[in-house]
Amino acid sequence: MKVAVVQMGVREDKFENMSRAAGFVAQAAAKGADIVVLPEMFNCPYQTRNFPVYAEKAGGECWQILADAARDSHVYLVGGSIPERDDEGRVYNTSFVFDRAGDQIARCRKTHMFDIDVPGGQRFKESETLTPGSEITTFDTEFGTMGLLICYDIRFPEMMRVMANRGAKVVFVPAAFNMTTGPAHWELLFRCRAADYQLFTVGAAPARDEKGVYVSYANSIIVSPWGKVLLRLGAGEEIGLYDVSLGEVDRVRTQLPLRNHYKPALYETQAKL
Repeated sequence: MKVAVVQMGVREDKFENMSRAAGFVAQAAAKGADIVVLPEMFNCPYQTRNFPVYAEKAGGECWQILADAARDSHVYLVGGSIPERDDEGRVYNTSFVFDRAGDQIARCRKTHMFDIDVPGGQRFKESETLTPGSEITTFDTEFGTMGLLICYDIRFPEMMRVMANRGAKVVFVPAAFNMTTGPAHWELLFRCRAADYQLFTVGAAPARDEKGVYVSYANSIIVSPWGKVLLRLGAGEEIGLYDVSLGEVDRVRTQLPLRNHYKPALYETQAKL
């Protein structure tokens, strides 16, 4: 299964971003990609005030461009994330997944809001304009079951444990870590989650723009079930491709049978004390 991570820059014009994303999908498909992953908020400069302005309903123009890109390139498309507005006017940070025919097969709404207010430092509160999701997302493909979460969600390991228990062998993470959290925790988290749950982790980030309103760490990444970094990009625009061997998941789980040694009843009992 060839996975492509698209590390693209984000511009002010929503539809320019969407058009460029579709172009990157086509380029990845031409290189043999089966699954293409776009970055978090790839059609919208990453500012909380922008999310309601750029938001569209599912089935809208941006959704349709993603569906068309998947169908035209005959790939599975993890559509990064874009601002989604529901019928009640709530706005979510949402990733839509499409199959090779361009049909939506999954939707993931970011669950944990990145709300920080560091005295004398950075203040950023997604909850000012975004609503948290309430579901853990897995989806089925011809290659097996996959998981999906968005950026800050990777810091909450229980979500990935549920995905692994559902049979996920790969977890995709559209994300946009900043220049403080990225150098400290980006690789660490992807390697830890991969080793903890013995699956592949795939992180797709926007390219870095030092003059942008939000500076992404970039460094899109693919990590093996053994916690080995298989692919890591730099700071600029780039497509990274890697042939993922899903048989490695079973090999690692056989060599180190963590799942046979879990004691969930103990953990849940002790957590209540």
